[in-house]
Amino acid sequence: MIVPQEIRLIGQPVRSLQTMLRELSFLYAFLPRLTPDGIFGERTLEAVMLFQREFFPPVNGRVDQATWDAIAALYLQARARLAGPLPCRGYPDGGYTVQPDQDSVHLYLVQSMFRALSNRLDGLEAAPVTGQNDAATQHNIRWVQRLDGRPETGVLDQDSWNTVSRLYTLFVTYGQT
Repeated sequence: MIVPQEIRLIGQPVRSLQTMLRELSFLYAFLPRLTPDGIFGERTLEAVMLFQREFFPPVNGRVDQATWDAIAALYLQARARLAGPLPCRGYPDGGYTVQPDQDSVHLYLVQSMFRALSNRLDGLEAAPVTGQNDAATQHNIRWVQRLDGRPETGVLDQDSWNTVSRLYTLFVTYGQT
């Protein structure tokens, strides 16, 4: 049990408590942004009491097992919210290609990215999402290959995928914020 006293409590349990409260402060502005130093000082006491006031009464500044568990549970929920989405690996491997007029499930994602990018970048066609490396998709792949200074084959390969993925991240994902 961590109990605030005149003698300052120190150590790893306090640092863990401070770390959890700090992460929670990114979601809950009423909590102070602590620096985990392992010392149960006034700012840590304040954060505990504010947490108790909002989430887990009574407000006494004591961190018993029940208070610790409540902070830890909310911290785990907050971490999931603050972590952001998991990355998606959308391209199979370095040697995989999709030739002109070939069908591939991997083209659905690429064609969707091209559709979104066509609203932001001149030269890309807003082609339908068909899963086939059709004329419009080949045009867009060649546009990307030209941008990279590579031969304009219309073949989807890992280099083309990487460029489309980076463009999508820059102009669509981050462009929305």
